[in-house]
Amino acid sequence: STDGGRNLSLDSILMGLPMSDPTAWATAMNNLGMAPMGMTGQPLLPDFDPALGMMTGIPPINPMMPGLGIVPPPIPPDMPAVKEIIHCKSCTLFPPNPHLPPPATRERPPGCKTVFVGGLPENGTEQIIMEVFEQCGEVIAIRKSKKNFCHIRFAEEFMVDKALYLSGYRIRLGSSTDKKDTGRLHVDFAQARDDLYEWECKQRMLAREERHRRRLAEERFRPPSPPPVVHYSDHECSVVAEKLKDDTKFSEAIQTLLTWIERGEVNRRTANNFYSMIQSANSHIRRLVNEKAAHEKEMEEAKEKFKLALSGILVQFEQIVAVYHSASKQKAWDHFTKAQRKNISVWCKQAEEIRNIHNDELMGIRREEEMEMSDEEIEDPSEMKETEESALVSQVEALKEENDSLRWQLDAYRNEVELLKQEQGKASRDEDTTKEQQMKLLQQALQGMQKHLLKVQEEYKKREAELEKVKEDKLKIETLLENLKEQESSTSRVCACSQEKECPVEKTLSNSPVKSEREVLLVGIISTFLHVHPFGASIEYICSYLQRLDSKICTAEVEVLMTRLQNTFRQELSGVGASLEKRWKFCGFDGLKMT
Repeated sequence: STDGGRNLSLDSILMGLPMSDPTAWATAMNNLGMAPMGMTGQPLLPDFDPALGMMTGIPPINPMMPGLGIVPPPIPPDMPAVKEIIHCKSCTLFPPNPHLPPPATRERPPGCKTVFVGGLPENGTEQIIMEVFEQCGEVIAIRKSKKNFCHIRFAEEFMVDKALYLSGYRIRLGSSTDKKDTGRLHVDFAQARDDLYEWECKQRMLAREERHRRRLAEERFRPPSPPPVVHYSDHECSVVAEKLKDDTKFSEAIQTLLTWIERGEVNRRTANNFYSMIQSANSHIRRLVNEKAAHEKEMEEAKEKFKLALSGILVQFEQIVAVYHSASKQKAWDHFTKAQRKNISVWCKQAEEIRNIHNDELMGIRREEEMEMSDEEIEDPSEMKETEESALVSQVEALKEENDSLRWQLDAYRNEVELLKQEQGKASRDEDTTKEQQMKLLQQALQGMQKHLLKVQEEYKKREAELEKVKEDKLKIETLLENLKEQESSTSRVCACSQEKECPVEKTLSNSPVKSEREVLLVGIISTFLHVHPFGASIEYICSYLQRLDSKICTAEVEVLMTRLQNTFRQELSGVGASLEKRWKFCGFDGLKMT
């Protein structure tokens, strides 16, 4: 991220020579909250206490904070940092004016380990830069430019915060006062691709660890999958039959039996085995009923205990409410303060509400008991009969089991007969369903055709109406044309009469080929046109020119006029074969000699 900078990878330079002023470095590093280290890496103050950094107003820097991507808190404005002169081997650093505002810095990029250092002296070398900034931490690389700035990459993020402390210092090389040996340092965060890449790698690693932790937590709380059910065999059938007789393994065995039946393992060969397992499963019904009765008895006992406890609580609530009521009487009420009276009234209302809720609950329990008692009174005669027959139950059990076995066999035969009937009925039903489907399809097709016919009829009617309108319009136009023609004929007659009256000379010229003044004008215009075209022109070309002057002129009229005037116009054939063409030429000059 530098312009014209050169990449250099330098190892840390160990400076074994003694410092000119070790106390200045110790003071500066104490201000940073770090243990003062010499140029050789040895501690300058063996009994250094990091808390002493607070005396100068700078809080000690926690090295763990930059690693977590947290920027250290800013220094309060009312506690200015005290910066002193720092003496190095080849240069001296002078602190900025403490009254000036702190130098501005850009926003810290994530995972920043690179700093921009500007304002270097022109004669500054990489060795001098390393000498100044290696006290802040391990320097990985220095990229120096020819324009008095460089980029320094440190090994850790917290070292960047130490380097920023030197921003604003004036640097002087040796004891020279030349401008090329002086400068003002400006240290700021730099945006480097390597830093961003390492930070992104670290974030991805943390995200992977977080996903791994979540996956482990989900797997820990995920319920275990049920074990797979074994396939049916004679051996497995005997094992499941033994498990069905055991109360502790009954649930597992009944699930296996259900899976086998749903898979379709029942056939004529295995029907007896499945029937025996179903019969053993049926024997557990009596046990389950007894367990339910025992649980109901326990529930009744618990209800009785709850009812007794609730009645005792209600008695105590009544006593507390009686205390509140007696305290609210005038004999005792007058001796309490306003706050005490308010508290007593609030407590009394709360106690009455709670008492009423518990009382309603107890009354509901008693109503339920009364309803159950009434149901039991109705069922008393049946219970008496059951008690009388209880003595004979042991004798009837064996007969019941035999009857059950026979009934199951009969049901099995009935099921087989019903299956056969259903198979026969399905075939006939399939035929019926196919016929019904065909009928439905035909009906739908007929309905669609009917709708289409209706649409076509509507369109036909619309077209007929349009045709009638067009015919009516045509008749109107024809009548208008006839009227116009009559008007034109009448106007032409009137014009002819007027011309006869005004021009009696025309009567003498009635025998001439030119019959009207209009034809004379046409002859003159055609003569000038053909005079301009000495090689002649076709009748269509001549008419197109005349129609520009008068659109009513037709080619037949012009051609008849020109054929009458043979001494003025002559028709000739030009071209050969397919390009043969009739052309009219002007021959008036020759015709004048002839006449």
